[in-house]
Amino acid sequence: MSTDSFYLKRPTGYDAELRSVFRPIFARIAEGNVGRERNRILPHEQVRWLNEAGFGTLRIPAEQGGFGASLEQTFQLLAELGQADANVAHIWRNHLAFVEDRLNAPVTEENNTWIKRFLAGEFVGGGWTEANNGTLANIATTITARDDHWLVSGAKYYATGSLYADWLDVIGRGDDGELWTALVRSDDPGVKLVDDWRGFGQRATASGSVHYDNARAERGNVFPAVERFAYQPHFYQIAMLAVLTGITKAVQRDGSAALKQRKRNYPQGLSEVPSDDAQLLQVIGEVSAEAFGAEAALALSARTLDRVVAGRLAGSEDRARQLLIDAEVAVTQAQLVIIGAALRSTTKVFDALGASAVSEELGLDRHWRNARTLASHNPVVYKARILGDWFINGKDPVPDLASRGRGGQGN
Repeated sequence: MSTDSFYLKRPTGYDAELRSVFRPIFARIAEGNVGRERNRILPHEQVRWLNEAGFGTLRIPAEQGGFGASLEQTFQLLAELGQADANVAHIWRNHLAFVEDRLNAPVTEENNTWIKRFLAGEFVGGGWTEANNGTLANIATTITARDDHWLVSGAKYYATGSLYADWLDVIGRGDDGELWTALVRSDDPGVKLVDDWRGFGQRATASGSVHYDNARAERGNVFPAVERFAYQPHFYQIAMLAVLTGITKAVQRDGSAALKQRKRNYPQGLSEVPSDDAQLLQVIGEVSAEAFGAEAALALSARTLDRVVAGRLAGSEDRARQLLIDAEVAVTQAQLVIIGAALRSTTKVFDALGASAVSEELGLDRHWRNARTLASHNPVVYKARILGDWFINGKDPVPDLASRGRGGQGN
């Protein structure tokens, strides 16, 4: 297939340029993070800052008006955003994934319109997980053809980012029993958004419910689910791992600051000044190593997705499956590394800080709550077994989500 038949191009983004654009915004977002977290203030303004700066166009080629960033650069920036505010970073997961999907899609007038929408700052939220404990294997949401449009009815949960969105990405079954994905306007009269997320972490992501009652989707905004981009499950997973990596870096930052501010030590301490106590310094050093490991795992796994893209650009159809397996293995390994690093560091850091560190004013508990919540989205308990089965028995680790009727997001 010619590379002119889809929108993907070789990455041309420069780290220095990307950082110069977005790091000042990340710093502004970080300033109010503790207060928003404590009072559950939804970060509408912060999402708007990023939208206006073009964060949603990171992956769109520069020749088409975007930044031309690689996947590795995109997820590194998402990790930096996660360090500033884990809620804001997670809100972008669905949008970035749908942009990636359209970049992999055929060049058509309808898809040209989507690229223009992204460049104009239109934002995509939504969720595929069925409400009321439904699964994609017995999906109840329907996407029904009606003359020149479609009607969407059903209910979804884990609808991350939906309260901030112009468009909602929905999966459902058509009249023929096949899975379709539809993009519905969030202000359609048939859409009801409910901020009923009750998790103890990621409280400001608007990961609640969406109800669809004959919501309208135009013909150019409905696609067969099996045509979504091949590395979609890996993209969704690594986006979450990027946020977890950011949390781990935030723990190192906040733990270091809190230790420097401690004025007195316990009688058992090795020094009167906590910041001179070798054992407390060791804790911070261990936390820094956890952050280092998370960053390394994120970069290496993201690089395998860039190789999948490079293979498609080169027309390497014969290697496509192996590149996808390599990405599956790397992202799964990264999941084990990064989740472990995030959960250990968010607990371990308190050993260096004393009882005052549990103050609600500091909000250090947010790091563990957010990390634990993100780590619970995908079943890490199964991943080491799957890796072992691949390395020892050669069992293909890439799940056949289409034939099992499951989606790429996993909750």
